[in-house]
Amino acid sequence: MKRLVCISVLFSILLLSVNVYADTISYWGEGIFDNDVLAEGDFTAIASGRAHNLALKSDGSIVCWGWNYDGQAMPPDGNDYVALAGAYHSLALKSDGSIVCWGNNNYGQSTPPDGNNYVAIAAGAFHNIALKSDGSIVAWGNNDKGQLNAPNDTNFVAIAAGSQHNLAIKTDGSLVAWGSNSHGQITVPDGNFVDIDGGSIHSVALRSDGSIAAWGSDLFGQSTPPAGNDYIDVDAGGSHCLALKSDGSIVCWGYGYSGQTISPDGNDYVAIASGGSHSVALKSDGSVIAWGYNDYGQGSPPGIPSGYDYKLLGSGWRHMLVIKSDGSLDAWGYNSHGECNVPPGNNYIDVDGGIYHSLALKSDGSVLVWGWDKYNQTPGPAGNDFKAISAGYYYSLVLKEDGSLYAWGNNGYGECNVPAGNDYEAISAGKYFGIALKSDGSLVGWGANDYNQLTVPAGNDYAAIAAGSEYGVALKTDGSIVAWGRNDSNQTVPPAGNDFVEIMAGANHNFAIKSDGSIVGWGDNSLGQSETYPAGPHYTFIAAGGDQSMALRSLCIYTIVGDLNDDCRVDFTDFAAFANNWLIDCKLTPNDPACIPK
Repeated sequence: MKRLVCISVLFSILLLSVNVYADTISYWGEGIFDNDVLAEGDFTAIASGRAHNLALKSDGSIVCWGWNYDGQAMPPDGNDYVALAGAYHSLALKSDGSIVCWGNNNYGQSTPPDGNNYVAIAAGAFHNIALKSDGSIVAWGNNDKGQLNAPNDTNFVAIAAGSQHNLAIKTDGSLVAWGSNSHGQITVPDGNFVDIDGGSIHSVALRSDGSIAAWGSDLFGQSTPPAGNDYIDVDAGGSHCLALKSDGSIVCWGYGYSGQTISPDGNDYVAIASGGSHSVALKSDGSVIAWGYNDYGQGSPPGIPSGYDYKLLGSGWRHMLVIKSDGSLDAWGYNSHGECNVPPGNNYIDVDGGIYHSLALKSDGSVLVWGWDKYNQTPGPAGNDFKAISAGYYYSLVLKEDGSLYAWGNNGYGECNVPAGNDYEAISAGKYFGIALKSDGSLVGWGANDYNQLTVPAGNDYAAIAAGSEYGVALKTDGSIVAWGRNDSNQTVPPAGNDFVEIMAGANHNFAIKSDGSIVGWGDNSLGQSETYPAGPHYTFIAAGGDQSMALRSLCIYTIVGDLNDDCRVDFTDFAAFANNWLIDCKLTPNDPACIPK
């Protein structure tokens, strides 16, 4: 969860040639996607799962963000998708009429039926239904409440799924429902309907006259819809509902503890979607907004910050942190305890995250901590004599200017009982243990030892360290890597070679940067977090969290050739305008506007 101390050179200036690298971020594994990508304005459809969201781009590709425990936020490649649905899993309808599913498959819900004659899809908690072109319905997955017992008919024109029940509209506008009826959620009303949706234990439908009907549980008012007949779309979340009005505005009602029923301003919305305790809307410009519960980042379209001004990365268990070139902080991901609520200021030089807390080192040597405080993780130690920080699960560790160590927070395994001495040069905090690199190149460990993670290798030829959840990794002065401790995912089987310059440990996966700037990963890869991805050189920094990974990349290379003499200086003010491709060989010359007289 913590990187070691290793500085990468981002700018290289040569005689007659200047190579300039722009720093941008790549992210993979369990994760949240790009807020700026979601604001680009090219989305055409949206859907929500229990704690994740899906958006369909205009090119037919899929973007997901939010909870990704079972891979439900890792969409398949391709650009031939036309419809989306999600719960604890995800599914998409392709343009050829076939269905693709991914995520949780405990009940076979992510094993889609064969065929390419489907025209609509809907996801329940652990089951799905699909409407075929002949008007019949197919269901698969969990059937504990009879939710797979679809009516044997061919006169359906629309479908929807609640947690354990389903609804369908017939060609005459009437409703049919089946599955769980614990709160009357399948006791459908009479009338002529044009849209339907199912929540956890309630249902909502839009009548042909533009009015709304709702039934089932009304514990939080979710089955008491607003009056009026100017609605054009309805959607049901866990215990709340959304409705889109003909003027493009949104109305919300029901359970709103997490803000999911706070209707957004504006009247430029064209589509709505509700998750367990969050809400999502698509605007007419193609951008997406989200609000409500944000424990996995689903309640806002967060993600990888765009741009080329990042200089340092940090990672918590389910959240990520960055320091920008101006010294300010940014964060995204799981935010249940405020761990992503970064403090203001632009004088930060290091940042790291634990399970539910984050900490940062300021240029004046002081430490700031925010997030969960159950074990007194916040506010951190007083003073301004600190030079390195690292976060364990529920504790934090700092290295002082005098070479001594200090730790605070949970101490159930002795993780805060740091060794004495003032000859330490680097630190790294694991789950419930810590390791430190001494000035003589040797290693020391303390705290929990359930996987022999304190049995550090002998020798005094170590240059850097990184602690995983219950294991350690060390970079030797010859450029090779050693690891020890827990090994159930091969996390302590490092790659061979002696050309490594930086290491990083996540919960149970690791990364190393090679001298050519490429990345090698190993260990747990159940969610793609240790993939050697993305390929290519020019990586300068890596961060690994619980099940996600992030790297700082020198995205673009400018090669300036010509006679750059003492009368000329190079102006890179237009750098970002060119920074859209992996490699740009501009071949600028002193006659080019980029070369300006001194």
